[in-house]
Amino acid sequence: MPKVNPLILQWARESAGLTLEDAAEKVGLKLARGTSGADRLAMLEAGKGEPSRPLLLKMANQYRRPLLTFYLAAPPAKAARGEDFRTLPEEFATRDAAMVDTLLREVRARQEMVRSLLEAEDEAEPLRFVGSFTQQDGEDALVSEITNTLGFNLHQYRRGSGVGTARGFTYLRERAEAAGIFVLLIGNLGSHHSTLDVELFRGFALADSIAPFVVINDQDSEEAWSFTLLHELAHIWLGQSGVSAGRPRMAIETFCNDVAGRILLPAAEFANEPSLIGAAQGQVVVRISAIAHAKQVSHSMVAYKLYRQGLITQDMWSIVSGFFRQQWLRNQRDNRDRARENEGGPNYYVVRRHRLGNRLLKLSRRMLADGALSPSKAAAILGVKPNNVYSLTDSAA
Repeated sequence: MPKVNPLILQWARESAGLTLEDAAEKVGLKLARGTSGADRLAMLEAGKGEPSRPLLLKMANQYRRPLLTFYLAAPPAKAARGEDFRTLPEEFATRDAAMVDTLLREVRARQEMVRSLLEAEDEAEPLRFVGSFTQQDGEDALVSEITNTLGFNLHQYRRGSGVGTARGFTYLRERAEAAGIFVLLIGNLGSHHSTLDVELFRGFALADSIAPFVVINDQDSEEAWSFTLLHELAHIWLGQSGVSAGRPRMAIETFCNDVAGRILLPAAEFANEPSLIGAAQGQVVVRISAIAHAKQVSHSMVAYKLYRQGLITQDMWSIVSGFFRQQWLRNQRDNRDRARENEGGPNYYVVRRHRLGNRLLKLSRRMLADGALSPSKAAAILGVKPNNVYSLTDSAA
């Protein structure tokens, strides 16, 4: 094989969001002859030496790149993530952006494998709703189209199924998957060390007519998943692949937010809602909490809806949104503390199945049974190790 271009080493590390120190530790480069691991790695990236094959294998694993990538003549162009609909806070660093790029690259690769599988098995039936709308068609028209296509019933959503605060989401996800959309919950790159903040990444849509994907950051509150799913479905109907997060400062994000909001909280339900302009923060918080509980939606969504309906000011929206965000973070910390105190934890396969969704699991199981999919390829699609594939898909009816 040809020699490794040192520029590739630097690019692969940086695009994985790793500093020299972090990368050296992950690939096992330690202090040797008075030179630190980070300095040894910097020397390799400067062309002062050639990495061994075992070291390259570790880099491929830790940087999440195929081994052959390191033998390219030059770093490839940045992977397409679609449009970037985000407005990010300034404090997010390059490492955070690289982590999102890594996740989106992996999701796109999995989606492309699913599409290729459907095409190879003559099951690639184009979904007519993908890219069938424009903003000029209006929010009301898109609300009607999405609800009709999904067969979505607001009463059933609020009644929900299953247990926990995500029961409404379970119903909505089932309707989206029945329409042909793959809905995944992903909030990290494989471990809690790579958790992605929801202000950095809340949702991602791949508007493909054969295998459309929606990815939701499961680090967000369960009550917020439904709103994010509907927001990303609006992007699918608009034919827009891209990543969303943060406050809706772009017109398209406001449009998709309003579509999602009208589906989950119709404007008619606020017709008799008294204005809270001038009310104390405590009073606003209490009212938002009551609506969120009754309607099976997140506090942040209710706050946004009240603001869009002109029932609270923009300043109050910002204040109460921050309040509920901090409250949720405290609850998350408490839940993690309790989980550490308890022995064991949730079953790996139950958690993984929930994150993958039934549509992807059922497709993988059927294709495995038919011999159209190998365990190793199924593992790549599902994001697990090959020896976990059959145990994971066994319950997919």
